[in-house]
Amino acid sequence: MNLESGTLAPGTARCPAESTQEIIARDRVPAPAWAASESYEYLGSADVSKDRYIDPAFQRGEFDRLWTRTWQMACREEHIPEVGDYYVYDIGPYSFIVTRVTDTEIRAYVNACLHRGTKLKPSGTTGFANDLKCPFHGWTWNLDGTNTSIPCQWDFSHVDQAKATLPEARVETLGGFVFLNMDPDAPTLADYFGPEIMAHFAAWKLENRYIYLHVQKSYPANWKLVVEAFQEAYHVGDTHPQVAPANGDVNSQYDVYGEHVNRFISTLGVVSPKLYGQYSEQDIIDNFTMGDSSAMGGTKPQLQEGERARQVMADMFRGLFEKAANTSLAHVSDTELLDTYSYTMFPNLYLFPGISLPMIYRFRPDARDHRRCIFEVMFMRPVPDGADRPDPAEPEILRDDQSFMESVGMDPGFGKILDQDTDNLYAQQEGLEASAKSGITLADYQEIRIRHFERAVDKYMALPPLPLDGERMRRP
Repeated sequence: MNLESGTLAPGTARCPAESTQEIIARDRVPAPAWAASESYEYLGSADVSKDRYIDPAFQRGEFDRLWTRTWQMACREEHIPEVGDYYVYDIGPYSFIVTRVTDTEIRAYVNACLHRGTKLKPSGTTGFANDLKCPFHGWTWNLDGTNTSIPCQWDFSHVDQAKATLPEARVETLGGFVFLNMDPDAPTLADYFGPEIMAHFAAWKLENRYIYLHVQKSYPANWKLVVEAFQEAYHVGDTHPQVAPANGDVNSQYDVYGEHVNRFISTLGVVSPKLYGQYSEQDIIDNFTMGDSSAMGGTKPQLQEGERARQVMADMFRGLFEKAANTSLAHVSDTELLDTYSYTMFPNLYLFPGISLPMIYRFRPDARDHRRCIFEVMFMRPVPDGADRPDPAEPEILRDDQSFMESVGMDPGFGKILDQDTDNLYAQQEGLEASAKSGITLADYQEIRIRHFERAVDKYMALPPLPLDGERMRRP
């Protein structure tokens, strides 16, 4: 406390209501250690410059400095379960063929022929191939990246076929995800995320889930604005007022971990502190709109005297999710069943390891327009007990004028929330370009994830461009 002004020191203020951890501590099935923890760090209060969002030169610099050095989720292992399966991952101007070379090895080759640069596989495709053959002139490579055929080789005496191997990015797997990094000298994935987050990954067991819904849409804003739109619950009261009677918002918890990971926890089955005294425990259930009545099994229960809406919802969700996934969730805590756990894995992946919103977000900048971003949302379910792993869902690509509610399989309530965010992003991009301010002003606590994220952006933008030297990207 500043004794002269009577105000709290920067970074120490919290919502004067029950905290996220106090809410979770009353649950019947207790939270695991990774959930019952806090890791906030005050990172200053200065404005963040707006040029990063509105200057096309800044995005060009990101392609040279940031995207070439960071670990990115390219696909899930179930996308390429068999030897020869491949998945094309594009990030800005870069393109990679992620393929299973053996039962235990996955590689990511630069998706360009070494003859005249033609893409070996079309962007946005998956499939199976015994080899990688250029569709233009037929140069061909084995799955291990070695060249097997240069048509009319008599005319290429200057090309050493033994050295004409495909350049590749580094690849690591974690929790069923396939990550790649273009920098041969980058830290390992474990060092990049840090030991605490690696422990969280181990507890989530995301390798035992599969993608059952995949929706993609282009957003009318810089990719960083889109990432940051989902990093705080401060906007919920005005942007998503329909969820406030059943969701904590301004008392959500925010955490940062090292340089590349941050998190928030937003509770379900409780009323927003802004609405204290206006809703009863029964009202909380009656006003739960994320999935309308379908999320409650078609009907919403009537509470008995003394019952808490949050606990009744946890018990009901447990039964509903067990039935839907055909697997036992007896070991899963109430907070994992109910609450939104959102992790940003820098630069462009969100993981939601809970059960009520078991999602992945992926954000990719449009290489041709710094004012647009490719946004993907993928929903995951546990693999049913005793069953083969289902195939991952094919992506459904929405037009700009389509609502997320039109997506086949998308919960209408959640689709509406995503639509509301789209409207904000269009207005924010244009507003920043018109603004007389040189930057954006952030809350010390509720918007700490944005500041943490932009600090990482600044770190990479301060580095020199990383040349993608084909020789350095080849395996020794």
